[in-house]
Amino acid sequence: MKLYFSPPSPFSRKVRIVAELVGSKLELVVADTINPADILRSKNPLGKIPALELASGAVVYDSAVIVAYLDEVSGGGLIPSKLDERYAMLTLEALADGVMDASILQVYESRMRAENERSASWLAHQSGKVERALAQLEAAPPAGPVNVGQIALACALGYLDLRFAGEWRQSHPRLVAWLEAFAEKVPAFAATAA
Repeated sequence: MKLYFSPPSPFSRKVRIVAELVGSKLELVVADTINPADILRSKNPLGKIPALELASGAVVYDSAVIVAYLDEVSGGGLIPSKLDERYAMLTLEALADGVMDASILQVYESRMRAENERSASWLAHQSGKVERALAQLEAAPPAGPVNVGQIALACALGYLDLRFAGEWRQSHPRLVAWLEAFAEKVPAFAATAA
């Protein structure tokens, strides 16, 4: 299987960690989401990463679908089967993915627009999403066995460290402790750092 990805992408990191934990071997293909000639667009018409090309030639995207696929073909374990646990995990994954989305949108606003074209209100809107999510997670950090939701959260926090100099750490000590414990349990987290 080929994973079209970018090393700094938190969504790509989520897939790489899951692949490591479930024992799936992936050929990593760096993709350029900005380049219209990149092969990625022939694999995923949205031009988004990650995209997983199966041996059959079929392509699976986005990260939530890819990790569900990898978990299922490996026999499961990272996505709970009990209904309440499953939907709590999926909700955590959605929250963490939302933090990643809002963070990436802030980076792109600064990277892709000239300074005089940037929208302070748009940046504040995205930043507010991240702040509210982190406040909720600080109040009740995830517990229990490692699952896809926790992996997504670790990747979101790792991306905040990478792109926002870890500013979140100052006001979220419980999340800092949670991430340190996660990293100790899951060596693939450090191994996939950009």
